[in-house]
This record gives sequence, structure tokens and C-alpha cells, in this order.
Amino acid sequence: MSSLKGKVALITGSTSGIGAETARHFASLGCYVSLTGRREKNLEEVSEECQQKGLPKDKILLTVADLWKEEDVKRIVDRTLEHFGQIDVLVNNAALAYPAGIEACTLEQFDKTFDLNVRAPLQLTHLLRPHLIKTKGAIVNVSSVNGVMPFPRILTYCMSKSAIDSLTLNSAHDLAPHGVRVNSVNPGVILTEILLPAGVKTNKRYEAFLEKCKHTHALGRVGTVDEVAKVIAFLASDDSSFVTGELITVDGGSHLLTTATE
Repeated sequence: MSSLKGKVALITGSTSGIGAETARHFASLGCYVSLTGRREKNLEEVSEECQQKGLPKDKILLTVADLWKEEDVKRIVDRTLEHFGQIDVLVNNAALAYPAGIEACTLEQFDKTFDLNVRAPLQLTHLLRPHLIKTKGAIVNVSSVNGVMPFPRILTYCMSKSAIDSLTLNSAHDLAPHGVRVNSVNPGVILTEILLPAGVKTNKRYEAFLEKCKHTHALGRVGTVDEVAKVIAFLASDDSSFVTGELITVDGGSHLLTTATE
């Protein structure tokens, strides 16, 4: 994936989990990174880790921003273009999940989930479209296996990931004539902080959840962030130059099973 060296990637949700690991992996490949998140301390820690991977500090841009705010999304784009002068890769990673099914979800949860998980990626894709066309760049959306199959009691999250899959397919169709590729990764359960708001990372309950995941993933385990980051890098690089409009499950075979259970 040497083709990523010297290119510029904007990665949302860079403070932890898949986003942070993607930043570190891209840095190890010599890709310049624009990192965003709400927690400044975490961003600085990820920046230091990227430098340890060999990326110069001036090739790392940090923007503390709230993707729920339209003006912040635009500020991220403006700062990235001002600092680097171009954009080659957009990784729409930031997301949240509420622990509620149809009987308990609220319209407020729906709005917050879709504003972050869907509206922000749509706005970023729209704003960066002309710049990605200039560089014949790539977009990688971080979706979920829950976009293609149900999962108990995270209704609005599953709905938002189905919407992201639709954004991937439709924008891939629209941008293909311009040489811009759009794909998504659809992870299964990955050890990240998104499990916290889903209400499952609490000692014995969390351990029980991971134990049950042995039966909801064909490979018998949950995934790790590096396993997802490597696929994101592949889709962002020229190694996947003839791949667009794909929803790639990185889920240990979870989608092979008929249904997911808690």
C-alpha cells in the first residue's frame, strides 16, 4: 500500500477505536492525516502515536470539532484544505449507538444518531467531492454488519448503518465517472469504545456479551481494530483501484449466520 505515501487522509472519530487505529496505520504507511474528534487530549495522544510511526508532526492536523454541528464539519474541511492543499482520502468513521429497540427508542435518539452517523458523512462527502475529483481520490465509509442484518436493541444504529450503505452505493455510482471510488467496511463486533454507549461494557455483563459473541461470529471471536484498519487502508490505496461500490464485511463471518442474538 505504498501508494498512500504522501497522500492526505481525513479521518473522523480519530480519538479512539477504529478511527485511532486507522490514523496510526495510515501514519505507518507515510500517509498525511487530518484527525478530528471532540476530545483534545485523545487527539494529541493519537498524534504522538502517529509520530512514533514515523510521520512528521507537521503532516498531522488536529481539529477538535463536533460533527453534530454543521459549521464544525465545514471548519474541518476548510482547515484540512488550508493545511495540506489537497485531499485524497475521506474516512467517515465517527458514530454512536443507543441501547434501545423499537419499544424504547426515542425520536431524540434517532435524530442524534442520524445527525452523526449519516448527516455528517453526507455533508463531508458533498463538501469534499470537487477536491476528491481533482485527486481521483477514495472514500471509505465505516458502516457495520448491522447495516445488512438485524441486531437486538440498537435499532437506530442499525437503521443509520443501512443508510450509510445506501450512501456508499449511490455516491459510488455518482462519483465513478469522475474517477473517485467509494466503498465501505462493515465490521462485526470490534473491541472499541462504541460498546460503552451501547451499554454492554460493564464487567460481568461485558464478559457475558463477549462470550455470546463466540456464537454470533462464525470464527468464534470478536474482532480487533487493526483488522478493520488494514481493510480501510486497502480500500483507500491503489491496491483496490478497480473496486468501488463494495460493502466489505469484516465481521468474522457474522453475516453468514441467520440472525444475531444477545
